[in-house]
Amino acid sequence: MNQTFDVAVIGAGAAGMMCAAVAGQRGKSVVLIDHASKLAEKIRISGGGRCNFTNIGATPQNFLSQNPHFCKSALSRYTPQDFLSLVKRYQISFHEKHKGQLFCNDSSEEIIAMLKAECDSGNVEWRMPCGVAAIGKDGELFRLDTDAGEILARHVVIATGGLSIPKIGATDFAYRIAKQFDIKLVETRPGLVPLTFDGAGWQPFVDLAGIALEVEVETGVKKERGYFLEDLLFTHRGLSGPAILQISSFWQQGASLTLNLLPQIDVADTLIEGKTTLKKNLGNLLGQWLPARLADGLLKANGFDGAARIADMPDKQLRQVGEALNRWTIKPNGSEGYRKAEVTMGGIDTRELSQQSMMVNKVPGLHFIGEAVDVTGWLGGYNFQWAWASGVAAGQAIEAIE
Repeated sequence: MNQTFDVAVIGAGAAGMMCAAVAGQRGKSVVLIDHASKLAEKIRISGGGRCNFTNIGATPQNFLSQNPHFCKSALSRYTPQDFLSLVKRYQISFHEKHKGQLFCNDSSEEIIAMLKAECDSGNVEWRMPCGVAAIGKDGELFRLDTDAGEILARHVVIATGGLSIPKIGATDFAYRIAKQFDIKLVETRPGLVPLTFDGAGWQPFVDLAGIALEVEVETGVKKERGYFLEDLLFTHRGLSGPAILQISSFWQQGASLTLNLLPQIDVADTLIEGKTTLKKNLGNLLGQWLPARLADGLLKANGFDGAARIADMPDKQLRQVGEALNRWTIKPNGSEGYRKAEVTMGGIDTRELSQQSMMVNKVPGLHFIGEAVDVTGWLGGYNFQWAWASGVAAGQAIEAIE
């Protein structure tokens, strides 16, 4: 069995398969290695099993990084339309669900099968399941100590992702290799993750679990500010839903969130202006604007009397009601961690990499792509687009063994 290749790609997920396919179809000899027995589990479970495979509106502004300009090159050279062309070529039916998010009509298995077929058309060799115990550099070649024996390669592409969802095989492999070759890392943390709140402080809201509504949410200031208009979900331990997953990537430990539970209504002005015409009590009126259980729970948590007639309430108190609903400020104590996080923020410091080839500047032939790198997209298909684009960038840069 041939064990010398132009490139060894470690990690057969979205970025790894895309890179292997591109390099293989360019005539390079490629081996794709993965420790898992099941192919591309993260693709399989994404989007509720239908894979939110890209976002047609993806731009560099939809990504977070300590070096925000880095992602521009790869994203401009492989766009959502490029991936869409591939999907159409395989006659995979899809639909736009929300804000540019594209999903398979049937199953994420179609995306996995498409990528595997692309690898097969590039004559990519597979070693799976196959662990990699060590990587060393011997002159121009890398030596990989694997469960399938020693593999030699001129290029090694690390596409092993981050720490998110360990139950499907996430590991710190990429970061260990980075440390071995003295490559700087940006501190990692869970991203796109539900947020939790202090047990005692959250007690008044526990009974609201299961309630969902569209809200505005923001945190941070100036360049660090994040803002989204998305759906919020109350849970027993805190808050989730797209609004919270999005803002979690901007949230820093110790910071507060500001939630507008009624983005379409200036509550204080509406209540004050309606004192002469609104005959209802406070609880009944808020129950017309919000889920009744939520309106009741928020009034109790803030010490307001839901039975009070609006006409009898002083303006100051109505402004306090407005503040509680339009600017609810709340401080998370943490998140649900990597087990619930959709992505890992941080990772390989992009200042160590070439934006053209994803290759480490001081270690010729060693590349990092996908989630392992300090480039994190918003919720909604952006992280897959980064996987495709960074995989293509590395795959196009692979040189043949002379």
